Amino acid sequence: MQNPEGLVFHLQRFSLQDGPGLRTTVFLKGCPLACAWCHNPESQSAAPELLTLEQRCMHCGSCVETTDADSVEGCPTGARQRVGRSMTASELVTEVLRDRIFFEQSGGGVTFSGGEPLLQATFVSGVAAALQANGIHTALDTCGFAPTEALLQVASHMDLVLYDLKLMDEARHREMTGESNGLILTNLQALAAQHPRIWLRVPIIPGINDDAANLAATAQFAVQTPGIQRVDLLPYHATGVAKFGRLGLHYRLEAVPPPSVEQLDAIAQDFRAQGLNVTIGGRP
Repeated sequence: MQNPEGLVFHLQRFSLQDGPGLRTTVFLKGCPLACAWCHNPESQSAAPELLTLEQRCMHCGSCVETTDADSVEGCPTGARQRVGRSMTASELVTEVLRDRIFFEQSGGGVTFSGGEPLLQATFVSGVAAALQANGIHTALDTCGFAPTEALLQVASHMDLVLYDLKLMDEARHREMTGESNGLILTNLQALAAQHPRIWLRVPIIPGINDDAANLAATAQFAVQTPGIQRVDLLPYHATGVAKFGRLGLHYRLEAVPPPSVEQLDAIAQDFRAQGLNVTIGGRP
């Protein structure tokens, strides 16, 4: 397919935490995991969705007995929103190239996130290849749960791979994300054997994965994996709570607080003691 189509749910411009420089982050629909702390639950379904912003709804009834499209277009307050739109590769390339001047001035580029971009491997590969041909830096933000061939295919068009590593224990990983981490760990090793620039991203979630055993195992795995240039410790935040509500979903971690600055600094020191290059929050 010369001009594949993909399902995009958001373009975030001027992003500072998804790779070097100023970036445009392309959020794609669909994810094979269901992380309890997900801050983009609207990305999990691989199909377009409707969500309702209750604080905007004035219960006028204009959306009753209308089609999904009409309920969005006809909502006078914008309370009904459609999540997910189809775009061809050429359309997305044209859209993000509007930001070229910001990429060139800051050393930035385009990051593919989600959701899980590897679920749309052909689309992402086509867009990334076109961007590289235009001299644009590309980055992939992935959970790593995908066929190895898809990961390596997409990564071959990426200047940087941001790779999530959430939990080292298989049973705990399955409990908190819905899937085993076996393929994720295997894929990271396969990627590291072929790609020279990987940033490992580790969410720090109090009571979930911040125990000494998990952190030590994570650091050890990172040390033993070539290609990992740095480790980003990403502090948990609860910004996904409201989104779960809009989608009619239950949020499991409402009582979990964000990690303290002191805790993050201590974790970073432990990782650095293993010889790892570490940032907190994904910024230098």
